[in-house]
Amino acid sequence: MSTDQPFEIGLFTFGELTADPGTGRPIDPAVRLREFIELAKIGDQAGLDVFGVGEHHRPDFAIASPAVVLAAVAQATDRIRLTSTVTVLSTADPVKVFEDFAAVDLISGGTGKPRSATSPPTARPSPTSPALRSAASTTRDWPRRPAKRPRRCATCCSSATAATPTCGS
Repeated sequence: MSTDQPFEIGLFTFGELTADPGTGRPIDPAVRLREFIELAKIGDQAGLDVFGVGEHHRPDFAIASPAVVLAAVAQATDRIRLTSTVTVLSTADPVKVFEDFAAVDLISGGTGKPRSATSPPTARPSPTSPALRSAASTTRDWPRRPAKRPRRCATCCSSATAATPTCGS
C-alpha cells in the first residue's frame, strides 16, 4: 500500500467447507480448493489488490498450508498480491515458514510489487540474504547436538567426574 492508494480491497478466506446447497453435505475439499483458485483469478481480473488465505487444522476447513495454496494461486494469477491471513507459528519452524513464503514469492515472479508477505516490502529481507541464510542454518540445527566428549580408556578414565583423561589416551 502506498500513500497515493489509501486502502486496499481484497478477498480473504480460511477455506471453510460449507454445505452444498443441493445435497446438504460439506463440499469436497479438492473442489473447494479449486474454487478458491478460481476466486483468486476472478479477483485478479477484477483488479482487486490482495488475496489471502488462512491456516486452519479442523475438518471443516480445507486450508492447512497457506503457502501451498498460494503457490497454486500464484500460477493462476498475474497481479494480485498474495498473503497469509493466519499462519500458526507456535506449531511451525518460523524460518521454514519464511522459506515457504519466499518460495511463493519466487514462483509468483516476486519482482515489482511484492505478492507474498504480510510485512511491507521495505521490511522484508531478501530470501537470498546472507544474514537470513545464517539464521536459517542456525535454526535448522536446533536443538544443537551435544559436543563430542573426549575419548576415555576403560580402565583409569571411565569415571564421570574425570574432566580429562588421566592416562593420556
